[in-house]
Amino acid sequence: MKQAIRILLTGKNGQLGFELQRSLAVLGTVIAVDREDCDLSDPEAIRALVARIQPHVIVNPAAHTAVDKAESEPELARAINAIAPQVFAEEAAKIGALLVHYSTDYVFDGTKDGWYSETDTPNPQSVYGKTKLAGELAIAAAHPRHLIFRTSWVFGAHGGNFLKTILRLAGEREELKIIADQHGAPTAASLLADVTAHAIRQVLQIESATNCQLPDLYGTYHLVAAGSTTWHGYAESVVERAKAAGVSIKAAQILPIPTSAYPLPAPRPANSQLSTEKLQATFGLCLPDWQDGVTQVMTLLSKK
Repeated sequence: MKQAIRILLTGKNGQLGFELQRSLAVLGTVIAVDREDCDLSDPEAIRALVARIQPHVIVNPAAHTAVDKAESEPELARAINAIAPQVFAEEAAKIGALLVHYSTDYVFDGTKDGWYSETDTPNPQSVYGKTKLAGELAIAAAHPRHLIFRTSWVFGAHGGNFLKTILRLAGEREELKIIADQHGAPTAASLLADVTAHAIRQVLQIESATNCQLPDLYGTYHLVAAGSTTWHGYAESVVERAKAAGVSIKAAQILPIPTSAYPLPAPRPANSQLSTEKLQATFGLCLPDWQDGVTQVMTLLSKK
């Protein structure tokens, strides 16, 4: 990376976009935008944005992430989750930019016994999952020089998420009922952002050193924290840490319930466990346990 690079970052006000502004700043100039700056449901607005900025790297965490709402507005979900990534990929290909995009555990149906690898066949069951998979496939078809990071259960100190919801409800209610038959890894937005910056740096450095593109480096990776839990286990961990930090907690019980007891418009994968072996081997990483991220965010929230 001999020259200062320009990085176009979408979704700057989201919990991941917020963290990426920090982590990417060490790599170059970050031009961060949100929906007020560019409507991602408008392909021509995307093309104009890329043409104006001429970035060396495009990082796109923006998405239609309202999983249940997507069931009733599939066209909007498709526009943002599938068509927008395709347009970014097409524009990145025109100017030779590296494209970094984020996907989800929802591309799988959750029926596998064990950890999902990148070679497992996707089978999304929701509009959200189907449109995110469509985005993945469109990127792969339009521009080989890309990184797609599939992740799960994202949380952070900025923005709304399950951790913050549990903290609020535990302070208001004497009893919480939390789903205990869905498994996955709560993943801190700060971890996603830091690994993204690390991967981009490595790709650009190796490309510069070899003076060529590297098909073996590009493609799809699973990026989640180490370990696994259920939503119920996650909630228990949050409440335990809140109590230890002196937060006022009203909830005396956190009861486990099955998914069937809490029906929602969009089906959730029962198994969201994603293997990160490929990511760790490729980029020389050792990912921290999901509870480390919970502790970190709880510490930040306690200082607010």
